[in-house]
Amino acid sequence: MDRINATEARENLADILNRVAYGKDRVLITRRGRDFVAVVPIEDLELIEQLEDQIDVREAKKALADARKNGTVPWSEAKRELGL
Repeated sequence: MDRINATEARENLADILNRVAYGKDRVLITRRGRDFVAVVPIEDLELIEQLEDQIDVREAKKALADARKNGTVPWSEAKRELGL
């Protein structure tokens, strides 16, 4: 994966986009010497989103199981505890 500073990325944006879109490269853009953003192929983004969805579903199932086992808190009580 190449690292390019933000100024260079601005000057070469079309080339970077082509490398990522057609060459399936990944490009890390830095600012002030630190990693700032990544430009990745759409397939990588779609995979990341699928993984996030799977994690969300797993966590939701855990939360539902916990609510079934331990019960829930009435909304009025939750608001009171949160000072709303």
